[in-house]
Amino acid sequence: MKSIQALREQRQQLAREARNQLEQKGDRSWTKEDQTIFDKRADEIEALESEIAAIEKVMALDVEKEFKDVEEFRRKPQDRAEAEARALFAKLLRHGPSALTTDEIQKMRNTMSTGTPAQGGYTVQQDVAKELIDALKLYGGMRGVAGSITTSQGNSLSYPTSDGTSEEGEWVPENTQASAGDPSFGTVSLAAFKASTKIITIPFELLQDSSIDIIAMVNKRQRDRLGRTMNKGFTIGSGTGQPTGFVTAAPVGKIGATGTSTAPTYEDLVDLQESVDQAYKDAGTCLFMMHQQTRKTVRKLKDGAGRPIWAESYESGIKSGIPAQLLGEDVKINNDMAQPGASAKTIGYGDFSKYMIRDVLDLLLFRFEDSAFTTKGQVGFLGWARAGGNLLDANAIKTFQHSAS
Repeated sequence: MKSIQALREQRQQLAREARNQLEQKGDRSWTKEDQTIFDKRADEIEALESEIAAIEKVMALDVEKEFKDVEEFRRKPQDRAEAEARALFAKLLRHGPSALTTDEIQKMRNTMSTGTPAQGGYTVQQDVAKELIDALKLYGGMRGVAGSITTSQGNSLSYPTSDGTSEEGEWVPENTQASAGDPSFGTVSLAAFKASTKIITIPFELLQDSSIDIIAMVNKRQRDRLGRTMNKGFTIGSGTGQPTGFVTAAPVGKIGATGTSTAPTYEDLVDLQESVDQAYKDAGTCLFMMHQQTRKTVRKLKDGAGRPIWAESYESGIKSGIPAQLLGEDVKINNDMAQPGASAKTIGYGDFSKYMIRDVLDLLLFRFEDSAFTTKGQVGFLGWARAGGNLLDANAIKTFQHSAS
């Protein structure tokens, strides 16, 4: 098996060849042979990326284990109180509240984000809750590019906004009073909505295995389920009982002409890009966002000379996190966006830092030991979290909408 470095170098070389092919052709029209060569390189790059991602995932797990071992070894005496609190929380997860003494329950309550509610629900300790929220920030397309805040409670919150892209000064003659030009301010609701993990079942054997980090296990299950749910809300949420997704809040920057119900044109993407004010582009934070299947369609688009408009980034073979580019802008994949179809809003473009995500540190966890689980040799866990999201500036992001037919 090739080393990951060899795979990265191979991917880098293919991407460099693809870019050189684009540059060398200049304004000359592409032939069928040119396109065949280009598509072959693109397919090989995609296959290498998948192989590299799989190896990196395995390497990351190894590094995480070593990091935990080192941190445990280097733990400072003043951190013992935190370690003791985590041990009590792990005991609660493994054996339930009946296994804790009165003193242990009191100690654990002192480290929780709020008081303990009724019916077996326990608010997760602040450090554990923060770990989960930090992990969620790495999950899904939106959290990687949006702004975010974390509040300790889920009370109503109106976030102040101001759009100054259309404001300007004036030339004033001598001895003439200047005109008033008060900036316009507004507010956007960042209400916190409740999301659940659905019930997570864990076998007795895993709970009884002391070598397993039970907190990490439960957090991972919660992260995966909440991460998917929240990313969908931040993307296409209706704003009723869930966050307002950016697709819901953003205006349409371009509607495709009749006949573009399955794929945008090169001109559509240019119009979408130019529908966003240059002031946002000058900040250098604008990007395209789309579903993977939309990317598949866009990668096949050509400009007027027949050249592909999708440029592979050979730098990403060495520097992680540098994506391919479309019309000179980065592309973020978000598979909660709509796929190409009649009247579907499939592509977003603009400054996604103007979308604000609000996380609430008050996380609630329930543990179930009733017969529905014990007869199967399992214990059930149900996590609840609250989060919200909304677009602070409606001019910062625009969407592309396919034609109806």
